[in-house]
Amino acid sequence: MKLAVVGGGSTYTPELIDGFARLRDTLPVSELVLIDPAAERLELIGALARRIFARQDHPGLITTTSDLDAGVAGADAVLLQLRIGGQAARLQDETWPLECGCVGQETTGAGGLAKALRTVPVVLDIAERVRRASPDAWIIDFTNPVGIVTRALLRAGHKAVGLCNVAIGFQRKFAALLGVAPAEVHLDHVGLNHLTWELGVRVGGPGGRDVLPELLAVHGDAVAADLRLPRAVLDRLGVVPSYYLRYFYAHDAVVRELGEKPSRAAEVAAMERELLALYADPALDEKPALLAKRGGAFYSEAAVDLAAALLAGGGPAVQVVNTYNGGTLPFLPDDAVIEVQARVDGSGAAPLAVAALDPLFAGLVSHVSAYEDLALDAALRGGRERVFKALLAHPLVGQFDLAEGLTDRLLAHNKEHLPWA
Repeated sequence: MKLAVVGGGSTYTPELIDGFARLRDTLPVSELVLIDPAAERLELIGALARRIFARQDHPGLITTTSDLDAGVAGADAVLLQLRIGGQAARLQDETWPLECGCVGQETTGAGGLAKALRTVPVVLDIAERVRRASPDAWIIDFTNPVGIVTRALLRAGHKAVGLCNVAIGFQRKFAALLGVAPAEVHLDHVGLNHLTWELGVRVGGPGGRDVLPELLAVHGDAVAADLRLPRAVLDRLGVVPSYYLRYFYAHDAVVRELGEKPSRAAEVAAMERELLALYADPALDEKPALLAKRGGAFYSEAAVDLAAALLAGGGPAVQVVNTYNGGTLPFLPDDAVIEVQARVDGSGAAPLAVAALDPLFAGLVSHVSAYEDLALDAALRGGRERVFKALLAHPLVGQFDLAEGLTDRLLAHNKEHLPWA
């Protein structure tokens, strides 16, 4: 089995390599190609990847290349983990929205739209080249904003599934709190990428007993602290929101907080410099502990599980993914992309049925899904007016003057990535 990782020079990659090495019985990779235009950084990470495989006696071949077409040729699956513009662009995404009193974040709000505009055209070009070189290959997208990028891939007819690590992170945390194996925990996870709620926590699989009420009763303080939300919010909602819901439920407090401390982008950039220095040590043959602070926890396990279900022929699996709605949430169009538990096999991902969503949550999902549709239109066709309308539609913006100011700033800061701007 051949896998290719586009964005293989990311500091995330050793996390992915570690998962491939440890879980080789689940996903028997014979060849892994890391693809990235940053040749020096790619070779550094490629060398560490080979040492990780060697330490764990993995027989697979790891190669590196900056040639996308050659790298994806013959691949069974291609994983996308891109950041167009690098950490410098992320820093801008987190900074200029604050000038308008709006959340500065790389995947939601105005910053998230900027990232989508930069990213979608590049991903679609990559996907077309994958289709030419390996027409049967699956594309697994970890590139943010995952929901919008996955919608772009699916609408263009690509064999694609979107992946996020939020659900598996909750699964692992809840399992530890409950004292059970992670495989025993099934989440009633519903919403859009980075806009989800855990409506149930079932022990023993999809039909297991829902222990969410007791989890909140006994461990609510710990869960709330992890989400950086008041315990009372969880008690009143009766569910566990994604930590991205903090940008909606505590918007003004978050804006004040972001204006008073270094940006996450600056923290990550410093962390990446430290990680790259560690990776350069020829004695290092495992992922360093610092990588856990970089983000993307359990990404490798989620990626292995998804690739195995799509490729390994081991029968269907149930996993949280991003895929077409197809009537699962009846208040959304069929071609909206949602993030829910799905049955995954060689034919793709089919969402499992979910209970009717409370209007408190359904309203926000519908609102953000409409924004995502406008954001994708702006990413595909360009134009200041389309950018403005997407911003006006976003619940974290929603005012004419804010949308005008944010549009001007977005275009000014992204001219080099948007040929039409």
